[in-house]
Amino acid sequence: MKKRDYYDVLGVNKAASAAEIKAAYRKAAMQFHPDRNQGDTVAEEKFKEAGEAYEVLSDGQKRQVYDRFGHQGLSGQGYQGPSDANDVFSQFSSIFEDFFGFNNGETSNRARRGADLRFDLQLSFQQAVFGCEQEIEFAKKVLCTSCKGNGCQAGTKPETCSSCDGHGQVRRNQGFFSIAVACPSCEGEGTINRNPCKKCRGEGRSREKKKIAVKVPPGVDSGLKLRVSGEGEEGSNGGPAGDLYVFIAVSDSSEFIRDGVNVIVKRSLSFVKAALGCQLEITTLEGEQQKLSVEPGVQHGQRLVLAHAGIPKLRGGGRGDLIVELSVEIPKKLTKEQRALLEKYAELSNEDTAKNGQGFFQRIFE
Repeated sequence: MKKRDYYDVLGVNKAASAAEIKAAYRKAAMQFHPDRNQGDTVAEEKFKEAGEAYEVLSDGQKRQVYDRFGHQGLSGQGYQGPSDANDVFSQFSSIFEDFFGFNNGETSNRARRGADLRFDLQLSFQQAVFGCEQEIEFAKKVLCTSCKGNGCQAGTKPETCSSCDGHGQVRRNQGFFSIAVACPSCEGEGTINRNPCKKCRGEGRSREKKKIAVKVPPGVDSGLKLRVSGEGEEGSNGGPAGDLYVFIAVSDSSEFIRDGVNVIVKRSLSFVKAALGCQLEITTLEGEQQKLSVEPGVQHGQRLVLAHAGIPKLRGGGRGDLIVELSVEIPKKLTKEQRALLEKYAELSNEDTAKNGQGFFQRIFE
């Protein structure tokens, strides 16, 4: 019987990515799986055919040979494909565990890593800028102190499951092949706990509160997460603990506006100081007072920069800048003397003080 093109079998084109090939195989395997098509020999053949196609196309070297020489090229290398559906299971045990919830002989009481945990930490603006050490408290599953993790009451121990002889799996025949599934009596554990620990209810782990100190590096910002290795939930069957992820949220400052590693301070100047120049006293992130010279004729929106007075860079390499953003204020009301002086200034500057029946400064200030 002539073999069909492997790409046609999986319903993909020759440019398909590895992920597309895997997804197509999963779809075909689910559709033609013998458990869903008992007694259907056509479905069994298509199941085998899909497994053979996936074995070749998921292997970069075999796929390259197949693309160049077709089925004949693979035959020349001694490849004939799986002889029956049992071979399909042996070749793809990991993918079938993902697809159908069973594996190919592994017991389910293997060591399992504990779950990761999340903690949301609120920081003040100053704490985020300069770093700090915060004590946090959270609940996590830890090894039960009463049963030492075996899940049994003191003086007892789990019994070997008689249904699977401690393997955690039993075999089920499906037509001409058999598959290993989790033992229904022990739920795949291989043992049965007749006397579960009262504290942890047989789980071997109990939920307790824990306090730890978390070091927050300088320069963190909202949305950053810190990983504390091994502080997640305790693993089971001797597996490692998960990790704790601390998510950072930073409060706004009433004085500083953060812009990456730079900070912005807004300051107002009278138009007289802007015209004549002046000295500004600025409070830095450290709380110190520093004087800045404002040159005569500074414009509205102009910025002054204090280099390296901003936020520390997380990966080192110095700090950002402190930027002073100036706004020039125009008075809304003037005294007679002030108006007279400004009109004199306008006269000396050849300003047009009469336009549409209004004086120049009248149009500005009123």
